[in-house]
Amino acid sequence: MKQKIILSTAVAAALIVAACWIFGGSNSQRNVHFTTETIGKGNISNSITATGTIEPVTEVEVGTQVSGIIDKIYVDYNSVVKAGEVIAEMDRVTLTNDLQSAKATYNGAKAEYDYQKKLYARNEKLHEKELISEQDYELSLYNYESARSKFEQSQAAYAKAQRNLSYATITSPINGVVTSRDVEEGQTVASGFETPTLFTIAADLTQMQVVADVDEADIAGVTDGARVTFTVDAYPDDVFEGRVKQVRLGSANSSSSSSSSNSSTTVVTYEVVITADNPELKLKPRLTANVTIYTQTREGVTRVSNKALRFHPEPSVIGQRTIKDTEAPQKVWMLEGNTFTARPVKTGLSDGQYTEILEGVTEGTVIVNGATVSGTAQAPNEAPQAGGERSPFMPKRPGEKKK
Repeated sequence: MKQKIILSTAVAAALIVAACWIFGGSNSQRNVHFTTETIGKGNISNSITATGTIEPVTEVEVGTQVSGIIDKIYVDYNSVVKAGEVIAEMDRVTLTNDLQSAKATYNGAKAEYDYQKKLYARNEKLHEKELISEQDYELSLYNYESARSKFEQSQAAYAKAQRNLSYATITSPINGVVTSRDVEEGQTVASGFETPTLFTIAADLTQMQVVADVDEADIAGVTDGARVTFTVDAYPDDVFEGRVKQVRLGSANSSSSSSSSNSSTTVVTYEVVITADNPELKLKPRLTANVTIYTQTREGVTRVSNKALRFHPEPSVIGQRTIKDTEAPQKVWMLEGNTFTARPVKTGLSDGQYTEILEGVTEGTVIVNGATVSGTAQAPNEAPQAGGERSPFMPKRPGEKKK
């Protein structure tokens, strides 16, 4: 019985202490500090993100137009080459034999053509004097035309054989760097409907481009010349700069499926080409780039932090200070003496951290952007929050008006 009396007394004492703390003991021990900011000028940007691939601006695949065996290779990966430089040679035996055969055919056809031409010229004069029959003249003309046709064919075949022999010497078409070598000495290559690729040569690697896949929902905001920043996993701490060079009109479709619902969706993307300087040669071909394309930019505009636009003085926090509010949907607050005064503003572009101010306040104006509350008797439901905001789901103290 005695223990129950002691327990009841302790509970009652605890309730009295809690009631005193809730209904007026805390305000006198709280310290409220209001943070301010000075409205200034700066840049505001909106952006979209995409993923792309680093590629050389100019890249040429070097192939061969004739079939044969690769006899000599003079370059390797990363070799620096100049336009016209010999980079490989093919076996010439078969091609040389073809040239000699074509030359022999050409010589025979030329001799026959020359003979038939002279014979026709003589017969033409005799025909004019009616010294040969019409049939002999026509036969002479036929033989001349036939010999000329065969001669022209052999001439073309001879020129082709010469050209094919020249193709055995493979040269670089541009100044650049060998980024790929797909053959070895002694390997046989066959030229058919598709020209086999022997080397890939990239031009000046100090100028690169990023080909990024931009979602159809974001492509409307991408324009030529837009500023771009991107990073690559190889250099996570470096941010590279670029500009949009081209928005390609051709779209690409890719499908994604969900294993849980057995459904698939089609994603439409557009290729955006971005130019980027690469003076230190950090950007390697085929690296994956994480791209940020700035779709809207305001430079040197009057701006205010977003938390200042969210701030609203709470009667439970400001103590004995007064509030002069306004019905404007967007406003900032000034603290003049013991009075909070709302200033309506017209806002523009926002980047999530700052918002452009079009009307209402000017550069240099000092406004309140938050409040912090400290003190040993601070109630749990009055925990400081950024911008002086309080969750609508947080319970109110007894006697406090709802907002």
